[in-house]
Amino acid sequence: MTLPDLDDLIAEVDRRCDTAHRPGGQEQPDWLALLTVAAQLAGQIQALADDLVEDYVEHCRMHGSSWTDIGAALGVTRQAVQQRFHAPHKRYSPETMTDDLRQAMVHVKQAAVHHRNNYIGTEHLLWGLTVEDNSATRLLQTANVPPETVRRSVATRLSMGASQAAERIAWTPYSRKAIAIAEARAERNGSDRIDCDDLLVGLAQVGRGVAADVLVEAGFDSATIDATPTGA
Repeated sequence: MTLPDLDDLIAEVDRRCDTAHRPGGQEQPDWLALLTVAAQLAGQIQALADDLVEDYVEHCRMHGSSWTDIGAALGVTRQAVQQRFHAPHKRYSPETMTDDLRQAMVHVKQAAVHHRNNYIGTEHLLWGLTVEDNSATRLLQTANVPPETVRRSVATRLSMGASQAAERIAWTPYSRKAIAIAEARAERNGSDRIDCDDLLVGLAQVGRGVAADVLVEAGFDSATIDATPTGA
């Protein structure tokens, strides 16, 4: 794989913003318009680079690497790497969740503890969402995807770990992205609390991770789902 060089990126900016160039080349191009597009492209590249690093941080955590070791690999302190990848966020608070999602989170935590995992992965979240009847299971049924089929598939992918830190379990980057998508969906639907169907859509739209793989295999396509919540 050959990475793009500066000339490649400049050419891409020109391609995306061809209207910034004056007809006939007699005048100066619209440099501010080109700068705007260049900044957008740089942001997309940075986001992709961040996703690349987060992906490997997640795998390191899942396979037992300490925050100290991960920080050393990234050339930063343990505190710095924890702040970036393991920072608490208000959206994980029970006050931001419906009663059904709070109950699902109980099952999420139980699945992680039972399997001695020191992380909350997308697989734990999907398992928790499909244990009891809620807006997520109803959304699956609307999409002709049996919740029990999803739960059985997730169960085969929950691996046994060796963690004893049952009370301090980190959310993986994909899980944090899923809850962020869920929060945004809830807000778009006029709710100040995240419901189970919001998190289900979030897990599907992350596009990577165990939950996304399971949902794709089961035939759940969030792009075809009505954005309106299914209700309690």
